[in-house]
Amino acid sequence: MADKAVIGVTGLAVMGRNLARNLARHGHVVALHNRTVARTKALVEEFGHEGRFVPAETAEEFVASLERPRRLVIMVKAGAPTDAVIEEFAPLLEPGDMIVDGGNAHFADTRRREAALRERGLHFVGAGISGGEEGALNGPSIMPGGSAESYQALGPLLESIAATVDGTPCCVHVGPDGAGHFVKMVHNGIEYADMQLIAEAYDLLRQGAGLAPAEIAEVFRSWNSGRLDSYLIEITAEVLAHTDARTGKPFVDIILDQAEQKGTGRWTVQTALDLGVPVSGIAEAVFARSVSGHAELRQAGHGLPGPRAAAGDVSPDDVEKALYASKIIAYAQGFNQIQAASAEYGWEIDPGAMATIWRGGCIIRAKFLDRIRGAYESDPQRPTLLTDDHFTQALGDAQNAWRGIVATSARLGIPAPGFASALAYYDALRADRLPAALTQAQRDFFGAHTYRRVDAEGSFHTRWESGRTEEPAN
Repeated sequence: MADKAVIGVTGLAVMGRNLARNLARHGHVVALHNRTVARTKALVEEFGHEGRFVPAETAEEFVASLERPRRLVIMVKAGAPTDAVIEEFAPLLEPGDMIVDGGNAHFADTRRREAALRERGLHFVGAGISGGEEGALNGPSIMPGGSAESYQALGPLLESIAATVDGTPCCVHVGPDGAGHFVKMVHNGIEYADMQLIAEAYDLLRQGAGLAPAEIAEVFRSWNSGRLDSYLIEITAEVLAHTDARTGKPFVDIILDQAEQKGTGRWTVQTALDLGVPVSGIAEAVFARSVSGHAELRQAGHGLPGPRAAAGDVSPDDVEKALYASKIIAYAQGFNQIQAASAEYGWEIDPGAMATIWRGGCIIRAKFLDRIRGAYESDPQRPTLLTDDHFTQALGDAQNAWRGIVATSARLGIPAPGFASALAYYDALRADRLPAALTQAQRDFFGAHTYRRVDAEGSFHTRWESGRTEEPAN
């Protein structure tokens, strides 16, 4: 064999195929393998002119075509299919070789696989790849975990194919074992929240301001030239401006109003609950999709009484302020979750680096992320983004508009759980005192769960049924 491949890709569905093409376009010799050989042959026949490919029909042939240390990228469905491919290839590899999982695996599975393969002398890298089909082909944001040693051999390859912003590749070593897939999971959770907030902004402009989709598209285009400049705002304008060729109606009006999900947003919320981190904005986005998909439940509730208020004079400027403020909250919650997991698992993740690699290639890429990067560069241990001067001022400037939009949505009966939960979270953080004191007193009353006092150390319990005397907890 004339050429040894520097990296191999097995699993040549759309994402795997495009990633392999991206690598070849950047001058890397790429080994190809797929369970169905016809797919391998089709890629070479159609795109062989883009670079140097080394097709293989068997697992043994595929491994033999790779230079040492072998870099083998798996692009198959998460779960059992990934485990099956690992078990197929691991026995064929030698100590120092690496398996890279580029799928949307749960980070706990990645931690398990990394530990098991480490015992066999192999490196396992869970790499989050964001940007969809286009990103995989033209430059994604890449979030690899695994050992520092594996990144020395793999990192330059990934950085060469990643998106770049201001000359900086959107790829960085995130941290050990499951850190990369965890960060990708939270990225997707933030994406859920961002999309929900945009949808609420559209709904308020449609129902509250009486604007047509084409008019709202122009509003979003204007927003995209300012501080909300982002991929999601950009494509929202495109969708809202599109007319359905079959009916002549606004395209958004002919789509069934049931949003689907693949599970990464749900994982984000479930993991946040395990870590004890409040991510109410992401949770509301996940539940909003869930509500939209319950057709029978929605049909049953369709005739329930609602407000009699007529549509109000909703200001696009106020909606923009509410959207920006709520977006700050959603991202702050996501970064809090990353920091909590980093502390829990000893990953030492740099939050500023995450903001840096999310500026390009990924779905949540936005001008806004430069502000987040700056916030963590000035204070890597910042407890919340809300304390950064820029964000503090933006939240302060948004107060009247933000509260007005939430109140108006309630008055008009327009569901805006993202805006409302973001505001509630903000108010909870800034409150001098929360009603949680009452909740804890109730817990002590019915379950002797104890409480702490503001004026003494230790925990206490009140004997509610016998004289209500207080005693130190054991």
